[in-house]
Amino acid sequence: MIQETSKQPTSPVRATLWAAAGLIVFAALMRLAPHPWNFTPVAAMALFGGAALRRPLFAFGVPLLALLVSDFALNFWHVGQALVPPDPWVYGSFILIGLLGYTVGRQARVATLATASLSGSVLFFALTNLGVWAGGVLYPRTLEGLAACFTAALPFFANTVAGDLFWNAVLFGAFHAIGRLAGSSQTVASGA
Repeated sequence: MIQETSKQPTSPVRATLWAAAGLIVFAALMRLAPHPWNFTPVAAMALFGGAALRRPLFAFGVPLLALLVSDFALNFWHVGQALVPPDPWVYGSFILIGLLGYTVGRQARVATLATASLSGSVLFFALTNLGVWAGGVLYPRTLEGLAACFTAALPFFANTVAGDLFWNAVLFGAFHAIGRLAGSSQTVASGA
């Protein structure tokens, strides 16, 4: 007698988790591709991870792991050494942007996501440049040094904003499209 085995369909939660994690890994890989200065998916990975992955372990863990692994690759490629200590200002802003995404959630409208993306850009710009200034290596720790640091960083800010808007549109748009292709808006709305 031949026994039929029935495959259990993938649960919406598991499908959502894999779709979101896959998009975050894709974004991390895109950091390795040539791109204009600061036109990267870094902040978008954090915002998207926080919004799309509703369990805190995944919402923060998956994007942080993707950032860490892609940092290792970039450091090995550019510095010749993979184990360069992570910048606490970059990782701190990344976590805060993830928290912003977590508060926004998946059901946010386009205008809310655009506002969150711009807020993430400003947060990343402010914290990372404050960190450069606080390090005291490139700029003196004076108000003049702080002003010089932020002034020197301004030309990079336009690419940060453009990159964040672009990559958030790619990640959230692809996630929405995957949910639609899966045949159910529940795939996107369930809790992963």
